[in-house]
Amino acid sequence: MIAFRAFFAVWPDATAAGVLHGLAANARTSCGGRLMRRETLHLTLAFLGDVSRERLAEAKRVADGIRVDAFELNLDRLGYWKHNRILWAGGVSPRLTLLADALAGGLRAADFRLEARPFVAHMTLLRDARCSETETPVLGEPVAWPVREFVLVESRLSREGAHYEAIGRWPLAAAGGMRGVGD
Repeated sequence: MIAFRAFFAVWPDATAAGVLHGLAANARTSCGGRLMRRETLHLTLAFLGDVSRERLAEAKRVADGIRVDAFELNLDRLGYWKHNRILWAGGVSPRLTLLADALAGGLRAADFRLEARPFVAHMTLLRDARCSETETPVLGEPVAWPVREFVLVESRLSREGAHYEAIGRWPLAAAGGMRGVGD
Protein backbone atom coordinates (compact mmCIF):
# COMPACT_ATOMS: atom_id res chain seq x y z
CA MET A 1 0.00 0.00 0.00
CA ILE A 2 1.41 3.36 -1.04
CA ALA A 3 0.78 6.06 1.53
CA PHE A 4 0.46 9.76 0.79
CA ARG A 5 1.08 12.46 3.40
CA ALA A 6 -1.85 14.81 2.95
CA PHE A 7 -3.70 17.77 4.41
CA PHE A 8 -6.49 20.23 3.59
CA ALA A 9 -5.55 23.92 3.52
CA VAL A 10 -6.21 27.40 2.23
CA TRP A 11 -3.46 29.26 0.37
CA PRO A 12 -2.90 33.03 0.42
CA ASP A 13 -3.02 34.91 -2.85
CA ALA A 14 0.27 36.21 -4.30
CA THR A 15 -0.01 39.63 -2.64
CA ALA A 16 -0.69 38.25 0.84
CA ALA A 17 2.02 35.59 0.44
CA GLY A 18 4.52 38.30 -0.46
CA VAL A 19 3.61 40.40 2.58
CA LEU A 20 3.72 37.39 4.92
CA HIS A 21 7.04 36.22 3.52
CA GLY A 22 8.45 39.72 3.99
CA LEU A 23 7.25 39.78 7.60
CA ALA A 24 8.90 36.42 8.19
CA ALA A 25 12.18 37.57 6.61
CA ASN A 26 12.19 40.67 8.85
CA ALA A 27 11.37 38.60 11.94
CA ARG A 28 14.20 36.24 11.14
CA THR A 29 16.72 39.00 11.87
CA SER A 30 15.74 38.96 15.56
CA CYS A 31 14.41 35.42 16.00
CA GLY A 32 16.60 33.40 13.66
CA GLY A 33 15.11 30.18 12.41
CA ARG A 34 14.23 28.70 9.07
CA LEU A 35 12.16 30.87 6.76
CA MET A 36 9.23 29.12 5.10
CA ARG A 37 9.39 29.40 1.32
CA ARG A 38 6.86 31.87 -0.07
CA GLU A 39 5.18 29.24 -2.25
CA THR A 40 4.65 26.91 0.72
CA LEU A 41 2.89 29.41 2.99
CA HIS A 42 -0.56 28.00 3.81
CA LEU A 43 -3.07 27.64 6.61
CA THR A 44 -3.86 24.01 7.42
CA LEU A 45 -7.53 23.15 7.94
CA ALA A 46 -7.15 19.41 8.64
CA PHE A 47 -4.02 17.27 8.69
CA LEU A 48 -4.62 13.70 7.50
CA GLY A 49 -1.09 12.33 7.80
CA ASP A 50 -0.18 9.24 5.80
CA VAL A 51 -3.18 7.86 3.90
CA SER A 52 -3.66 5.34 1.09
CA ARG A 53 -4.97 6.24 -2.36
CA GLU A 54 -8.35 4.71 -1.41
CA ARG A 55 -8.53 6.88 1.70
CA LEU A 56 -7.59 9.95 -0.35
CA ALA A 57 -10.63 9.22 -2.52
CA GLU A 58 -12.77 9.11 0.64
CA ALA A 59 -11.30 12.41 1.85
CA LYS A 60 -12.22 13.94 -1.51
CA ARG A 61 -15.80 12.68 -1.14
CA VAL A 62 -15.98 14.39 2.27
CA ALA A 63 -14.72 17.64 0.72
CA ASP A 64 -17.35 17.37 -2.03
CA GLY A 65 -20.02 17.80 0.66
CA ILE A 66 -18.64 21.00 2.22
CA ARG A 67 -20.82 24.08 1.71
CA VAL A 68 -19.32 27.34 3.03
CA ASP A 69 -19.38 30.83 1.52
CA ALA A 70 -16.22 32.45 0.23
CA PHE A 71 -14.82 35.02 2.68
CA GLU A 72 -11.94 37.36 3.37
CA LEU A 73 -9.39 36.09 5.83
CA ASN A 74 -7.55 38.63 7.99
CA LEU A 75 -4.39 37.56 9.77
CA ASP A 76 -4.05 40.23 12.40
CA ARG A 77 -1.48 38.98 14.88
CA LEU A 78 1.88 37.27 15.15
CA GLY A 79 2.59 34.71 17.82
CA TYR A 80 5.42 32.50 18.98
CA TRP A 81 5.12 28.97 20.33
CA LYS A 82 8.22 28.47 22.43
CA HIS A 83 7.66 24.71 22.90
CA ASN A 84 8.11 24.00 19.19
CA ARG A 85 9.91 27.25 18.23
CA ILE A 86 7.40 28.42 15.62
CA LEU A 87 6.64 32.03 14.71
CA TRP A 88 3.16 32.22 13.18
CA ALA A 89 0.57 34.65 11.84
CA GLY A 90 -3.03 34.12 12.87
CA GLY A 91 -6.48 35.54 13.08
CA VAL A 92 -10.04 34.73 14.03
CA SER A 93 -12.60 34.10 11.30
CA PRO A 94 -15.96 32.45 11.95
CA ARG A 95 -16.15 31.20 8.35
CA LEU A 96 -12.65 29.76 8.44
CA THR A 97 -13.53 27.97 11.67
CA LEU A 98 -16.80 26.78 10.11
CA LEU A 99 -14.86 25.42 7.13
CA ALA A 100 -12.29 23.66 9.35
CA ASP A 101 -14.99 22.25 11.64
CA ALA A 102 -17.09 21.01 8.70
CA LEU A 103 -14.07 19.24 7.23
CA ALA A 104 -13.07 17.76 10.59
CA GLY A 105 -16.61 16.54 11.28
CA GLY A 106 -16.91 14.89 7.88
CA LEU A 107 -13.45 13.35 8.07
CA ARG A 108 -14.06 11.96 11.57
CA ALA A 109 -17.40 10.51 10.41
CA ALA A 110 -15.45 8.80 7.62
CA ASP A 111 -13.11 7.37 10.28
CA PHE A 112 -10.08 9.59 9.68
CA ARG A 113 -7.98 10.14 12.80
CA LEU A 114 -7.45 13.85 13.33
CA GLU A 115 -5.81 15.74 16.16
CA ALA A 116 -8.11 16.10 19.15
CA ARG A 117 -7.11 19.68 19.95
CA PRO A 118 -9.36 22.49 18.73
CA PHE A 119 -8.65 24.29 15.46
CA VAL A 120 -6.34 27.31 15.84
CA ALA A 121 -6.02 29.39 12.68
CA HIS A 122 -2.31 29.97 12.14
CA MET A 123 0.23 30.09 9.35
CA THR A 124 3.79 29.04 10.15
CA LEU A 125 6.29 31.72 9.09
CA LEU A 126 9.49 30.55 10.80
CA ARG A 127 10.55 27.16 12.16
CA ASP A 128 13.31 26.64 14.72
CA ALA A 129 12.96 30.29 15.74
CA ARG A 130 14.16 31.56 19.09
CA CYS A 131 12.14 34.66 19.89
CA SER A 132 12.19 36.15 23.37
CA GLU A 133 9.02 37.78 24.68
CA THR A 134 10.55 41.18 23.94
CA GLU A 135 11.70 40.10 20.43
CA THR A 136 8.41 38.68 19.14
CA PRO A 137 7.59 40.89 16.15
CA VAL A 138 4.38 42.87 16.03
CA LEU A 139 2.09 42.82 13.03
CA GLY A 140 1.42 46.42 12.01
CA GLU A 141 -1.45 46.00 9.55
CA PRO A 142 -3.63 42.92 9.12
CA VAL A 143 -2.77 40.76 6.11
CA ALA A 144 -5.92 39.87 4.20
CA TRP A 145 -6.83 37.80 1.20
CA PRO A 146 -10.04 36.49 -0.34
CA VAL A 147 -10.51 32.78 0.38
CA ARG A 148 -12.35 31.36 -2.63
CA GLU A 149 -11.33 27.70 -2.39
CA PHE A 150 -9.72 25.06 -0.24
CA VAL A 151 -7.34 22.37 -1.42
CA LEU A 152 -6.22 18.84 -0.62
CA VAL A 153 -2.44 18.72 -0.73
CA GLU A 154 0.09 15.94 -0.98
CA SER A 155 3.25 16.71 0.97
CA ARG A 156 6.62 15.24 0.02
CA LEU A 157 9.59 15.84 2.30
CA SER A 158 13.13 16.27 1.01
CA ARG A 159 16.39 17.79 2.20
CA GLU A 160 15.22 21.15 0.83
CA GLY A 161 12.04 20.98 2.91
CA ALA A 162 8.45 20.15 2.11
CA HIS A 163 7.12 20.20 -1.43
CA TYR A 164 3.38 20.51 -1.89
CA GLU A 165 1.13 19.51 -4.75
CA ALA A 166 -2.59 20.27 -4.83
CA ILE A 167 -4.39 17.01 -5.66
CA GLY A 168 -7.91 18.39 -5.23
CA ARG A 169 -9.58 21.82 -5.22
CA TRP A 170 -13.02 22.85 -3.99
CA PRO A 171 -14.47 26.29 -4.67
CA LEU A 172 -16.36 27.99 -1.87
CA ALA A 173 -19.90 29.20 -2.51
CA ALA A 174 -20.62 32.72 -3.70
CA ALA A 175 -21.57 35.05 -0.85
CA GLY A 176 -25.08 34.45 0.41
CA GLY A 177 -25.17 30.71 -0.29
CA MET A 178 -23.88 29.48 3.06
CA ARG A 179 -25.96 27.89 5.76
CA GLY A 180 -24.82 29.07 9.17
CA VAL A 181 -22.37 31.58 10.54
CA GLY A 182 -21.32 34.83 8.85
CA ASP A 183 -18.29 37.05 9.37
